[in-house]
Amino acid sequence: MAAPAPAAVYRAAPVRGPRPAPPAVAALSRFPNPRLTGLGGGIFSAVVMFLVGCADWLLFDGGPLMYGLLFLPVAALTALWVRPADLVTAPISVPISFAFGTLPIAGGTGGAGGRIVAVITTLALNAGWLYGGTLVAGVIATVRKIRVIRRRYR
Repeated sequence: MAAPAPAAVYRAAPVRGPRPAPPAVAALSRFPNPRLTGLGGGIFSAVVMFLVGCADWLLFDGGPLMYGLLFLPVAALTALWVRPADLVTAPISVPISFAFGTLPIAGGTGGAGGRIVAVITTLALNAGWLYGGTLVAGVIATVRKIRVIRRRYR
């Protein structure tokens, strides 16, 4: 009878701990991370955009550039801070808050009709900022939703 062949021995790869986070990710993890409901996200963005509109009216005479530039981070924060169950509301509430925030900077005279026409005109002239912020919120909400689905799948 022949002797059995020696068994091969394989060494397991060393077990490594989790990789340390890059410095940028570590810095971002120190920021607050609230979880707003869909309604809370809409109220948050509407109040902040109204305050931004008031500040823009006081400091820059209602210039649309500063209002539009400040709308983009508000849209991003709204999409980041909404609960995973309410992610679909972020791209919906952000344009509404943009319209609400234009009340102070729109101007208009002649009562409610003049004010409404001024707000509609302001929205039409600043549609690029409106679409850009909505796109930012939509992309962030979509990426977050994909991550939630992948996490559930695992």
